[in-house]
Amino acid sequence: MGRICKTIFDYILALFLLIVLFPLLIVLVVLSTISTGKFGVFSQARVGKDGKIFRIYKVRSMDIQNQDVITAANDPRITKFGHVIRMTKLDELLQILNILKGEMSFVGPRPDVVGYADKLTGDDKIILNVKPGITGPATLYYRNEEELLEKQEDKIKFNDEVIWPNKVRINRLYLKNWSFTEDLKLLFKTIF
Repeated sequence: MGRICKTIFDYILALFLLIVLFPLLIVLVVLSTISTGKFGVFSQARVGKDGKIFRIYKVRSMDIQNQDVITAANDPRITKFGHVIRMTKLDELLQILNILKGEMSFVGPRPDVVGYADKLTGDDKIILNVKPGITGPATLYYRNEEELLEKQEDKIKFNDEVIWPNKVRINRLYLKNWSFTEDLKLLFKTIF
């Protein structure tokens, strides 16, 4: 019953937010287009529920997009406008569309790029049993992830050996103790 409530809640809230935030989304995309010199919507392949690959939507924050999966706080590819929308998480608002398409939820493990979640084994694969979320316990725990990575000499090694395994641990614990009420609390913590 809780999962059905979660799905209904996701669709209703996403539809409501799309209607209310539509003018803001248009402004963000236009400003991003001006800032980056490219169309202001960025999409990237991510690993979703059951390991299915889908395209996540974001407001473009970098003038050069490449295959680098690790982004630190002072990455030179991030535009001035990009820094603002990344700091405020406004670049994530377009993921409302992913929720309406049934690919994501408001709360859950963040969808990762190919090479991480799709490589999970054993009990860790439980993370792929649910739709990925815009926010979740690991997202909140690592809300300063870009600043943390900025301090590391080997960013990829630190991500692969420290951040990623800890995110998996946090997400497994979240799924083990999942409840719709807990999702609402996580959503509240994200907003406020």
